[in-house]
Amino acid sequence: MNKDKLKSIIESLLFLWGDPISIKDIEKCLKVDKKDLKMVLDQMKSEYEIESSGLRLIEVNESYQLSTKPENFDFIKDFVRESAEKNLTKPSLETLSIIAYKQPVTKMEIEDIRGVNCDSTIKGLLDSSLIEISGTLDRIGHPNLYVTTDFFLKKFGIKNLEELPSLEDLRRD
Repeated sequence: MNKDKLKSIIESLLFLWGDPISIKDIEKCLKVDKKDLKMVLDQMKSEYEIESSGLRLIEVNESYQLSTKPENFDFIKDFVRESAEKNLTKPSLETLSIIAYKQPVTKMEIEDIRGVNCDSTIKGLLDSSLIEISGTLDRIGHPNLYVTTDFFLKKFGIKNLEELPSLEDLRRD
């Protein structure tokens, strides 16, 4: 295998895996001599050191990992923080499931099912545009009615609510 092809495969492997990969594992996976592999990894390390690259190749205890350059952190930290905030917690998923299956539903109904206060969870789901207020009930306090959004459908890869698994199917699993 030529060096350019080997470099391309190693880069793809490191990018896909994300975590450090030992040189032994790379060697075993690619069936390449350790000396040749080390030479290609050193070349890659040098190439990533140029200023125009946003990546670097880190070596720790004969394991390698692709990483962003630390000098770029100030430019990407807000994006990383926003992405992390988009991940759903278990309480968020539970609340979202209740809303998806029972909509339109009030906060009180959600809390009766979950058995805990859901103020912050509902606020987080509203902030992430996974749910919205579709109206209010005409009773004391005029509680909000919550429903899922089109963004919810998109995020979970479904066309409509009919594509949700039935509750009976979920109970059997």
